[in-house]
Amino acid sequence: MFSTFKSSKKWLLTIGGLLSLFGLIAFTEIRHGQKHVRAVIIRLDQIEGHQFLTRRDVMGYLTNGGADPIIGKDYKEVDFRQLEKRLQNHGLVKKCQVSRDLTGDLLVVIEQPRPLARLMVASDGVRAVSGQYVSEEGRFFPISMNYSARVPILTGNYFRQNRSLVSERNRPLLDLLKRIHDDPFWRAQITELAVDEQGEVIMWPQMGNHQIEFGPPTDLDAKFKKLKLVYTDVLPAKGWDRYSRVSVQYRNQLVCE
Repeated sequence: MFSTFKSSKKWLLTIGGLLSLFGLIAFTEIRHGQKHVRAVIIRLDQIEGHQFLTRRDVMGYLTNGGADPIIGKDYKEVDFRQLEKRLQNHGLVKKCQVSRDLTGDLLVVIEQPRPLARLMVASDGVRAVSGQYVSEEGRFFPISMNYSARVPILTGNYFRQNRSLVSERNRPLLDLLKRIHDDPFWRAQITELAVDEQGEVIMWPQMGNHQIEFGPPTDLDAKFKKLKLVYTDVLPAKGWDRYSRVSVQYRNQLVCE
């Protein structure tokens, strides 16, 4: 009988504890839901040390240019999905998440796109830098007034018909841009790429007066291996201005002239 009393008391204490916990959670949720937006905390990732966006930019996007203020707004009236949609409508936002904390702050976390190259278009024979970068996903996104990324220039008639590189057809060209970007040597050396209507590539280096005939953006390992040989063995021995043309486009062939 005494054992039964102790068991019953234990169950009552457990149930009481659970009810208290649920009550506390419910009370917290009610208090939480009644809070107003006290402040907006913006967390911007840095893409290799630079930021295309500022906190002022983000606040402008969130508030629709100031037409829809957020600070002081009741959380019952805050549509988190709408705020995320506003941010994602801007090309300088790759991913974002909007949430809140228990103190009443609105948390905004933004991931920016990583640029691989900058598009340059020709108009009436005059080249002009357009307001677009190429991201690592192959999408074109606008330049920023806050920062200019040091990436190769991208030119050529190929981009009259191809306004992004996300398709499987454009995957080889995107892989070439990634290869240059991810390798410190080629990233420092290659300053410009031109792509003709057939998708064949010519590149211009930082050092030397030659152009590199790369051909279609395929067989990257073999072509870069030959090209590396030019820069480590041939040019140091013959002179950096000795050749005007270096071709690695054909298999088992390296041409310098």
